[in-house]
Amino acid sequence: MILYAATTNPGKLREFAESASADGIGVLALPGLKEMPEPVEDALTFMGNAELKAVAYSKLAPGVMVFADDSGLEVNALGGQPGVRSARFADDLGFEPGSGTKDERNNRCVLSLLHGLEKGSAVNDRRARFVCALALARDGEILLRAEGSVEGEMIDVERGKNGFGYDPMFLIPELGLTTAELGADQKWAISHRGNAFRALLHQLKTLS
Repeated sequence: MILYAATTNPGKLREFAESASADGIGVLALPGLKEMPEPVEDALTFMGNAELKAVAYSKLAPGVMVFADDSGLEVNALGGQPGVRSARFADDLGFEPGSGTKDERNNRCVLSLLHGLEKGSAVNDRRARFVCALALARDGEILLRAEGSVEGEMIDVERGKNGFGYDPMFLIPELGLTTAELGADQKWAISHRGNAFRALLHQLKTLS
């Protein structure tokens, strides 16, 4: 069985492929993805955006099973923000335009909001989670859905070079490490994306 991943990220693709190979399932990049029009990700949930992408791309690749993911960060003190806007959070708020990389600005934006809430307040709920939603479709029809998450907390100083996005600021308390300090295998074993993909594969095996 072959699944086609709607991603151009080589790191994601490698993780998906290595995980699925243990179950005798192949994962390949969706051919021609870069030339396909990108669907507008305007859903209010991670799963909604994953479904939008899976449906759109599967219509452009008839007869094959295509899966897409959407993921992001939810911070308790910010009422679940950045959420589905995680990748565009600083841009949405007009925070420090043109200053540093997108990841750097997103991290500073989250910290700025947290610090603003904490001034003069005893409330300091830095708990957060990464969430991933996966949707599998064929010919425009959703076949399977799966979600995964990993719990942690936000810290003030970036640590680690192995991740991207909010990884350097996301601490796993029981490990004492940020997700950017984890090795690739260790990260995949506990990550939101790894948990979601394993759940998807379990459903797929059950159906088979």
